Amino acid sequence: MNDNNYNVPQMNATGSGFSTDGGSPKKTKKHTALKATAFALTMALVSAGSIGIYSEINQIRTRGNTEVVQQVSESAEGSSIKLENVGLINSEEVGGKVLQTEDIVDKLLPSVVGIESKFKMTSMVNNNGFFFGFGDSGRQSSEYTATATGTGVVITKDGYIVTNAHVIYDSENGAGKADSVSVILNNDEKYDAEIVGYDTDCDIAVLKIDADDLTAAEFGDSNNLRLGESVIAIGNPLGFELKDTVTGGMISGLNRDITINDKAMTLIQTDAAINSGNSGGPLINKYGQVIGINSSKMSSSYGYGEASIEGIGFAIPSNAVSSIVDDIMEYGYVTGKPQFGISCQDVTETISQMYDLPVGVYVTTVSEGSAAEKAGLQKGDIITAIDDKEIKTVEELNAQKNKHSAGDIVELTFIRDGEEETVKVTLDENLAKNK
Repeated sequence: MNDNNYNVPQMNATGSGFSTDGGSPKKTKKHTALKATAFALTMALVSAGSIGIYSEINQIRTRGNTEVVQQVSESAEGSSIKLENVGLINSEEVGGKVLQTEDIVDKLLPSVVGIESKFKMTSMVNNNGFFFGFGDSGRQSSEYTATATGTGVVITKDGYIVTNAHVIYDSENGAGKADSVSVILNNDEKYDAEIVGYDTDCDIAVLKIDADDLTAAEFGDSNNLRLGESVIAIGNPLGFELKDTVTGGMISGLNRDITINDKAMTLIQTDAAINSGNSGGPLINKYGQVIGINSSKMSSSYGYGEASIEGIGFAIPSNAVSSIVDDIMEYGYVTGKPQFGISCQDVTETISQMYDLPVGVYVTTVSEGSAAEKAGLQKGDIITAIDDKEIKTVEELNAQKNKHSAGDIVELTFIRDGEEETVKVTLDENLAKNK
């Protein structure tokens, strides 16, 4: 059983409501404050459709962050695409000549593309054309096509493109993988795209279009980044009306361990403006090299005080992107991802007091033949620490587990029948795919 499918409620950092009036959607937007019991950073994925999602009749719709709920690696089996290792980062191209901002833009613009993903959506409405509530009668479903917009980066001259997984896969509204994806080049030529593969844990997707002689972006080594180094971002905020928007800033933080919807990621922090529609676009260093793929930003509120937040965005480091892309193109999924082989749920302070249980992570199931079963874990065990680091939630357990790779050995501390025990677990590889 996939470790990412823990039996716990999912909480979005932000959300958007949909409404209909005579079949036409109205624009609505809602930001939810941080829950009182969760003093964590309130993150919002810069979803391709956070703002730039609209119906076929061009009525503007809004959409919240795409909740990343499980690994969904698109298999390449049966694809007409010949998969091969790309190797984005060339060690000989790590440094180079420092360029003026305008020269950086000239160098990268031909490699930045727009992405348009179409999803089949279903809404439930009453006879008056509004979303029904409790007690409404005459309920019926209404189908429509919604379109999300994002950004991508050309990685090979023969049409391979990298973007965020949440640009082409919708979890929040349950639409799943896009029915169709199009790529708009810098010269406004539009191509149908095939989804080669994607991984929602890593938030990376690879697309392929039937085009030649494209300008592939040069990727730099994100391990060489320095705090305060200047960077720029290019993307399509709020849709294609603001296509190829350029923003600038600096590296605000390195190796930020950020959890977005229970998915732990190590990201680059930047104050370059990253808005809805920038998802999948490049974060670029002073040499005109892509050193990150923009993916998320801090939402507008934090904690009880509703503190205003500006200029806190995040990008997936280029070194991680290179490894992920190579795996997707060669295997159809990301290799080396660790798993215990358990399902579990939080034992909160409230549950702890009600049932006289320790705060921690309650194991609800142990998969047969899994790493957890081999180590002796059982249903009913309550995990309280991993490698001597206290954990109280599934999110914290996932975050610590994901710092490791398949084959690594970790030590779990757990409570069984009131007694504390420890066990060493050799992590399995997560081979889950979605075809």
